Amino acid sequence: MFAPGRKAARVRSWPERVLPTPPGRGWRSRPWQDHALFVVLVAPNLILLGLFVYRPLVDNIRLSFTDWNISATSLNWVGFDNYTEWFGRDDSWQIVGNTVIFTVAAVLGSMVLGLALALLLDRKLFGRNVVRSAIFAPYVISGAAIGVGFQFIFDPGFGLVPDLLHRLGIHSPDFAQNPHWALFMITVTYIWKNLGYSFVIYLAALQGVRADLMEAAEIDGASRWTTFTRVLLPQLRPTTYFLSITVLLNSLQVFDLINVMTRGGPIGTGTTTMIYQVYRESWVNQRAGYGAAVATIMFLVLLIVTLVQVRIMDRGDEK
Repeated sequence: MFAPGRKAARVRSWPERVLPTPPGRGWRSRPWQDHALFVVLVAPNLILLGLFVYRPLVDNIRLSFTDWNISATSLNWVGFDNYTEWFGRDDSWQIVGNTVIFTVAAVLGSMVLGLALALLLDRKLFGRNVVRSAIFAPYVISGAAIGVGFQFIFDPGFGLVPDLLHRLGIHSPDFAQNPHWALFMITVTYIWKNLGYSFVIYLAALQGVRADLMEAAEIDGASRWTTFTRVLLPQLRPTTYFLSITVLLNSLQVFDLINVMTRGGPIGTGTTTMIYQVYRESWVNQRAGYGAAVATIMFLVLLIVTLVQVRIMDRGDEK
Protein backbone atom coordinates (compact mmCIF):
# COMPACT_ATOMS: atom_id res chain seq x y z
CA MET A 1 0.00 0.00 0.00
CA PHE A 2 1.25 3.47 -0.88
CA ALA A 3 0.51 6.70 0.95
CA PRO A 4 -2.20 8.85 -0.65
CA GLY A 5 -0.95 11.52 -3.00
CA ARG A 6 2.37 9.82 -3.64
CA LYS A 7 3.29 8.28 -6.87
CA ALA A 8 4.36 4.71 -6.70
CA ALA A 9 8.06 4.22 -7.40
CA ARG A 10 8.58 2.60 -10.73
CA VAL A 11 10.41 -0.69 -10.45
CA ARG A 12 12.57 -1.56 -13.39
CA SER A 13 12.09 -4.90 -14.97
CA TRP A 14 15.16 -7.13 -15.54
CA PRO A 15 15.81 -6.13 -19.15
CA GLU A 16 15.80 -2.46 -18.18
CA ARG A 17 18.32 -2.77 -15.37
CA VAL A 18 21.80 -1.44 -15.99
CA LEU A 19 24.18 -4.36 -16.02
CA PRO A 20 27.92 -3.95 -15.39
CA THR A 21 30.18 -4.06 -18.45
CA PRO A 22 31.75 -7.50 -18.81
CA PRO A 23 35.51 -7.63 -18.41
CA GLY A 24 37.32 -6.94 -21.67
CA ARG A 25 34.36 -5.22 -23.31
CA GLY A 26 36.22 -1.89 -23.18
CA TRP A 27 39.08 -3.33 -25.20
CA ARG A 28 36.74 -4.26 -28.00
CA SER A 29 35.48 -0.72 -28.22
CA ARG A 30 39.08 0.45 -28.59
CA PRO A 31 40.72 -1.94 -31.09
CA TRP A 32 43.83 0.22 -31.44
CA GLN A 33 44.89 -0.91 -27.96
CA ASP A 34 44.72 -4.54 -29.07
CA HIS A 35 46.96 -3.76 -32.03
CA ALA A 36 49.35 -1.78 -29.84
CA LEU A 37 49.63 -4.63 -27.34
CA PHE A 38 50.14 -7.11 -30.19
CA VAL A 39 52.97 -5.02 -31.65
CA VAL A 40 54.66 -4.57 -28.28
CA LEU A 41 54.64 -8.31 -27.55
CA VAL A 42 55.39 -9.68 -31.00
CA ALA A 43 57.72 -7.07 -32.51
CA PRO A 44 60.86 -8.04 -30.52
CA ASN A 45 60.49 -11.69 -31.53
CA LEU A 46 59.89 -10.80 -35.16
CA ILE A 47 62.94 -8.54 -35.19
CA LEU A 48 65.16 -11.27 -33.74
CA LEU A 49 63.79 -13.85 -36.17
CA GLY A 50 64.32 -11.49 -39.07
CA LEU A 51 67.91 -10.67 -38.11
CA PHE A 52 69.15 -14.10 -37.08
CA VAL A 53 66.96 -16.54 -39.08
CA TYR A 54 65.32 -15.11 -42.18
CA ARG A 55 68.04 -12.69 -43.23
CA PRO A 56 70.80 -15.37 -43.11
CA LEU A 57 68.45 -17.72 -44.98
CA VAL A 58 67.95 -15.20 -47.77
CA ASP A 59 71.69 -14.46 -47.89
CA ASN A 60 72.45 -18.18 -48.10
CA ILE A 61 70.07 -18.63 -51.03
CA ARG A 62 71.66 -15.64 -52.75
CA LEU A 63 75.18 -17.01 -52.23
CA SER A 64 74.17 -20.39 -53.64
CA PHE A 65 74.04 -18.78 -57.09
CA THR A 66 77.65 -17.58 -56.86
CA ASP A 67 81.16 -19.07 -56.77
CA TRP A 68 82.16 -17.07 -53.70
CA ASN A 69 84.68 -18.43 -51.21
CA ILE A 70 85.38 -17.33 -47.67
CA SER A 71 88.53 -15.34 -48.44
CA ALA A 72 87.32 -13.55 -51.60
CA THR A 73 86.26 -9.92 -51.49
CA SER A 74 83.98 -10.26 -54.53
CA LEU A 75 81.69 -12.89 -55.97
CA ASN A 76 80.65 -14.00 -59.45
CA TRP A 77 77.17 -15.10 -60.39
CA VAL A 78 77.11 -18.62 -61.80
CA GLY A 79 73.35 -19.26 -61.86
CA PHE A 80 72.35 -22.86 -61.22
CA ASP A 81 75.87 -24.28 -61.82
CA ASN A 82 76.31 -25.24 -58.14
CA TYR A 83 73.00 -27.11 -58.12
CA THR A 84 73.78 -28.83 -61.43
CA GLU A 85 77.16 -29.93 -60.09
CA TRP A 86 75.66 -31.31 -56.89
CA PHE A 87 73.03 -33.38 -58.70
CA GLY A 88 75.65 -34.65 -61.13
CA ARG A 89 78.28 -35.77 -58.63
CA ASP A 90 78.43 -39.44 -57.63
CA ASP A 91 79.29 -38.75 -53.98
CA SER A 92 76.18 -36.61 -53.56
CA TRP A 93 73.90 -39.64 -53.62
CA GLN A 94 76.14 -41.53 -51.19
CA ILE A 95 75.93 -38.55 -48.85
CA VAL A 96 72.15 -38.47 -49.21
CA GLY A 97 72.05 -42.20 -48.43
CA ASN A 98 74.20 -41.67 -45.32
CA THR A 99 71.90 -38.87 -44.21
CA VAL A 100 68.73 -40.92 -44.70
CA ILE A 101 70.10 -44.04 -42.98
CA PHE A 102 71.47 -42.10 -40.03
CA THR A 103 68.33 -39.98 -39.63
CA VAL A 104 65.85 -42.87 -39.81
CA ALA A 105 67.89 -45.01 -37.41
CA ALA A 106 68.42 -42.11 -35.00
CA VAL A 107 64.76 -41.07 -34.95
CA LEU A 108 63.35 -44.57 -34.56
CA GLY A 109 65.99 -45.66 -32.07
CA SER A 110 65.62 -42.57 -29.87
CA MET A 111 61.83 -42.65 -29.84
CA VAL A 112 61.36 -46.42 -29.37
CA LEU A 113 63.97 -46.72 -26.61
CA GLY A 114 62.78 -43.48 -25.02
CA LEU A 115 59.20 -44.75 -24.85
CA ALA A 116 60.31 -48.14 -23.50
CA LEU A 117 62.36 -46.54 -20.72
CA ALA A 118 59.56 -44.10 -19.93
CA LEU A 119 57.09 -46.97 -19.52
CA LEU A 120 59.55 -48.83 -17.29
CA LEU A 121 60.42 -45.88 -15.05
CA ASP A 122 56.87 -44.57 -14.80
CA ARG A 123 56.29 -47.17 -12.11
CA LYS A 124 57.13 -46.87 -8.44
CA LEU A 125 60.57 -48.42 -8.32
CA PHE A 126 63.37 -48.02 -5.82
CA GLY A 127 65.91 -45.44 -6.99
CA ARG A 128 63.98 -44.51 -10.11
CA ASN A 129 64.81 -40.80 -9.76
CA VAL A 130 68.53 -41.59 -9.83
CA VAL A 131 68.06 -43.71 -12.95
CA ARG A 132 65.99 -40.98 -14.61
CA SER A 133 68.76 -38.46 -13.98
CA ALA A 134 71.39 -40.85 -15.31
CA ILE A 135 69.43 -41.38 -18.55
CA PHE A 136 68.91 -37.65 -19.12
CA ALA A 137 72.46 -36.58 -18.19
CA PRO A 138 74.15 -37.40 -21.55
CA TYR A 139 71.75 -35.06 -23.34
CA VAL A 140 73.27 -32.01 -21.64
CA ILE A 141 76.89 -33.13 -22.08
CA SER A 142 78.95 -31.75 -24.95
CA GLY A 143 78.73 -33.83 -28.11
CA ALA A 144 82.46 -33.46 -28.70
CA ALA A 145 83.24 -34.90 -25.28
CA ILE A 146 80.92 -37.84 -25.84
CA GLY A 147 82.44 -38.42 -29.29
CA VAL A 148 85.93 -38.65 -27.80
CA GLY A 149 84.70 -41.04 -25.12
CA PHE A 150 82.99 -43.37 -27.58
CA GLN A 151 86.11 -43.46 -29.74
CA PHE A 152 87.77 -45.30 -26.87
CA ILE A 153 84.70 -47.51 -26.35
CA PHE A 154 84.80 -48.69 -29.99
CA ASP A 155 88.61 -48.78 -30.27
CA PRO A 156 89.62 -52.14 -31.83
CA GLY A 157 92.63 -52.52 -29.53
CA PHE A 158 91.28 -51.90 -26.02
CA GLY A 159 87.70 -50.70 -26.46
CA LEU A 160 84.80 -51.98 -24.37
CA VAL A 161 82.65 -53.09 -27.32
CA PRO A 162 85.39 -55.13 -29.09
CA ASP A 163 86.31 -56.72 -25.75
CA LEU A 164 82.70 -57.78 -25.08
CA LEU A 165 82.37 -59.20 -28.61
CA HIS A 166 85.63 -61.11 -28.16
CA ARG A 167 84.40 -62.63 -24.90
CA LEU A 168 81.25 -63.78 -26.72
CA GLY A 169 83.36 -65.38 -29.43
CA ILE A 170 82.36 -62.81 -32.09
CA HIS A 171 84.93 -61.19 -34.33
CA SER A 172 84.88 -57.43 -33.81
CA PRO A 173 84.94 -55.26 -36.93
CA ASP A 174 87.17 -52.22 -37.19
CA PHE A 175 84.53 -49.59 -36.49
CA ALA A 176 86.78 -46.65 -37.39
CA GLN A 177 88.00 -47.97 -40.77
CA ASN A 178 84.93 -49.67 -42.22
CA PRO A 179 82.50 -47.06 -43.65
CA HIS A 180 79.37 -49.05 -42.78
CA TRP A 181 80.45 -49.82 -39.23
CA ALA A 182 81.68 -46.25 -38.78
CA LEU A 183 78.18 -44.96 -39.58
CA PHE A 184 76.78 -47.53 -37.16
CA MET A 185 79.20 -46.30 -34.48
CA ILE A 186 78.09 -42.68 -34.93
CA THR A 187 74.42 -43.67 -34.90
CA VAL A 188 74.75 -45.62 -31.66
CA THR A 189 76.64 -42.74 -30.08
CA TYR A 190 73.99 -40.23 -31.14
CA ILE A 191 71.13 -42.39 -29.82
CA TRP A 192 72.89 -42.84 -26.49
CA LYS A 193 73.49 -39.10 -26.15
CA ASN A 194 69.99 -37.93 -27.14
CA LEU A 195 67.94 -40.77 -25.66
CA GLY A 196 67.24 -38.69 -22.56
CA TYR A 197 65.31 -36.08 -24.55
CA SER A 198 62.73 -38.54 -25.91
CA PHE A 199 62.64 -40.28 -22.54
CA VAL A 200 61.76 -37.10 -20.61
CA ILE A 201 59.10 -36.00 -23.11
CA TYR A 202 57.40 -39.41 -23.10
CA LEU A 203 57.65 -39.60 -19.32
CA ALA A 204 55.87 -36.27 -18.99
CA ALA A 205 53.20 -37.41 -21.48
CA LEU A 206 52.54 -40.57 -19.46
CA GLN A 207 51.57 -38.42 -16.47
CA GLY A 208 48.55 -37.22 -18.46
CA VAL A 209 47.30 -40.63 -19.58
CA ARG A 210 43.71 -41.24 -18.51
CA ALA A 211 43.73 -43.90 -15.82
CA ASP A 212 40.02 -44.68 -16.27
CA LEU A 213 40.62 -45.87 -19.84
CA MET A 214 43.48 -48.10 -18.73
CA GLU A 215 41.34 -49.56 -15.94
CA ALA A 216 38.44 -50.12 -18.32
CA ALA A 217 40.69 -52.05 -20.69
CA GLU A 218 41.96 -54.16 -17.78
CA ILE A 219 38.41 -54.89 -16.61
CA ASP A 220 37.38 -55.91 -20.14
CA GLY A 221 40.21 -58.44 -20.16
CA ALA A 222 42.36 -56.77 -22.83
CA SER A 223 45.90 -58.08 -23.11
CA ARG A 224 48.88 -55.86 -22.37
CA TRP A 225 49.70 -55.54 -26.07
CA THR A 226 46.12 -54.60 -26.92
CA THR A 227 46.04 -52.06 -24.10
CA PHE A 228 49.34 -50.61 -25.29
CA THR A 229 48.40 -50.35 -28.97
CA ARG A 230 44.68 -49.51 -28.68
CA VAL A 231 44.50 -47.43 -25.49
CA LEU A 232 47.92 -45.99 -24.59
CA LEU A 233 49.47 -45.18 -27.98
CA PRO A 234 46.46 -43.17 -29.25
CA GLN A 235 46.74 -40.95 -26.17
CA LEU A 236 50.46 -40.45 -26.89
CA ARG A 237 49.88 -39.54 -30.55
CA PRO A 238 50.41 -35.76 -30.14
CA THR A 239 53.63 -36.36 -28.22
CA THR A 240 54.83 -38.81 -30.85
CA TYR A 241 54.17 -36.33 -33.65
CA PHE A 242 56.02 -33.61 -31.72
CA LEU A 243 59.02 -35.84 -31.10
CA SER A 244 59.11 -37.06 -34.70
CA ILE A 245 59.56 -33.46 -35.88
CA THR A 246 62.03 -32.26 -33.25
CA VAL A 247 64.19 -35.41 -33.23
CA LEU A 248 64.25 -35.42 -37.04
CA LEU A 249 65.42 -31.80 -37.19
CA ASN A 250 68.05 -32.37 -34.51
CA SER A 251 69.44 -35.52 -36.14
CA LEU A 252 69.82 -33.81 -39.49
CA GLN A 253 71.98 -31.12 -37.86
CA VAL A 254 74.51 -33.45 -36.21
CA PHE A 255 78.01 -32.12 -36.78
CA ASP A 256 80.08 -32.46 -33.61
CA LEU A 257 79.99 -36.26 -33.36
CA ILE A 258 80.93 -36.73 -37.02
CA ASN A 259 83.72 -34.16 -36.87
CA VAL A 260 85.26 -35.63 -33.72
CA MET A 261 84.88 -39.35 -34.45
CA THR A 262 85.43 -39.77 -38.22
CA ARG A 263 85.70 -36.33 -39.91
CA GLY A 264 83.32 -37.58 -42.57
CA GLY A 265 85.36 -40.68 -43.41
CA PRO A 266 86.66 -43.24 -43.57
CA ILE A 267 87.43 -43.71 -47.26
CA GLY A 268 86.12 -40.47 -48.68
CA THR A 269 82.54 -39.78 -47.62
CA GLY A 270 81.80 -42.91 -45.60
CA THR A 271 80.04 -41.03 -42.80
CA THR A 272 79.52 -37.63 -44.43
CA THR A 273 76.01 -36.26 -44.11
CA MET A 274 74.57 -33.23 -45.85
CA ILE A 275 75.21 -30.88 -42.94
CA TYR A 276 78.83 -32.04 -42.74
CA GLN A 277 79.18 -31.59 -46.49
CA VAL A 278 78.11 -27.96 -46.05
CA TYR A 279 80.94 -27.47 -43.55
CA ARG A 280 83.54 -29.30 -45.64
CA GLU A 281 82.76 -27.47 -48.88
CA SER A 282 82.47 -24.05 -47.23
CA TRP A 283 85.42 -24.07 -44.83
CA VAL A 284 87.77 -26.86 -45.92
CA ASN A 285 87.46 -26.65 -49.71
CA GLN A 286 86.84 -22.88 -49.64
CA ARG A 287 83.72 -23.16 -51.82
CA ALA A 288 81.13 -21.23 -49.84
CA GLY A 289 78.86 -20.82 -52.87
CA TYR A 290 78.68 -24.57 -53.42
CA GLY A 291 78.20 -25.16 -49.69
CA ALA A 292 75.35 -22.65 -49.70
CA ALA A 293 73.71 -24.58 -52.54
CA VAL A 294 73.90 -27.81 -50.50
CA ALA A 295 72.43 -25.98 -47.50
CA THR A 296 69.58 -24.63 -49.64
CA ILE A 297 68.77 -28.12 -50.94
CA MET A 298 68.78 -29.41 -47.39
CA PHE A 299 66.49 -26.58 -46.28
CA LEU A 300 63.97 -27.36 -49.02
CA VAL A 301 63.98 -31.06 -48.12
CA LEU A 302 63.45 -30.25 -44.43
CA LEU A 303 60.66 -27.84 -45.29
CA ILE A 304 58.82 -30.46 -47.34
CA VAL A 305 59.26 -33.18 -44.71
CA THR A 306 58.08 -30.87 -41.92
CA LEU A 307 55.02 -29.76 -43.88
CA VAL A 308 54.12 -33.40 -44.55
CA GLN A 309 54.48 -34.24 -40.85
CA VAL A 310 52.35 -31.28 -39.81
CA ARG A 311 49.70 -32.25 -42.36
CA ILE A 312 49.62 -35.82 -41.02
CA MET A 313 49.32 -34.44 -37.49
CA ASP A 314 46.38 -32.23 -38.48
CA ARG A 315 44.59 -35.14 -40.11
CA GLY A 316 45.12 -37.23 -36.97
CA ASP A 317 43.59 -34.50 -34.82
CA GLU A 318 40.55 -34.24 -37.11
CA LYS A 319 39.66 -37.91 -36.67
